[in-house]
Amino acid sequence: MRSNKEDALKKSAWQTLKFTLFSISAGAIQIISFEILSKALYFPYWLAYGIALVLSVLWNFTFNRRYTFRSDMDIPRAMFLVFLFYLAFTPLSTWAGHLLTEGGANEDLVLIGTMLVNFVTEFLYQRFVVYRKSVDTNDVAEKARRKKEAHAQREEKIN
Repeated sequence: MRSNKEDALKKSAWQTLKFTLFSISAGAIQIISFEILSKALYFPYWLAYGIALVLSVLWNFTFNRRYTFRSDMDIPRAMFLVFLFYLAFTPLSTWAGHLLTEGGANEDLVLIGTMLVNFVTEFLYQRFVVYRKSVDTNDVAEKARRKKEAHAQREEKIN
């Protein structure tokens, strides 16, 4: 039988993996839209980056709220808290990206670096600020709890 600490570690690892996979899909959306906007439509870096970032944030927010953090938190409140994160992150990352690309850095490398910083800081912010008190409170989490309880009851009957 596993301890609570082992269960918590397993749960955290699974949560991190889900966040990573959803972030990869959001990253694909961001890169594709950035490439179209900057290379095909010739938008300046800051505008292409801003639009691509908004698209990826909306995608990532939707899936991480429901499946990674399994939260029933009020959507407008959760989105507002995520908006606050991006209120700080977006101007800083746009400014840094602009400085780097104007200084000759490759746009694609700057974008990837920015996305990696975003990935780490956003996970920590969402886990410990946005969903701190509402992790595993939605219907997806409840179904998983019932399934786990049913499995434990079957195990008890066998033993």
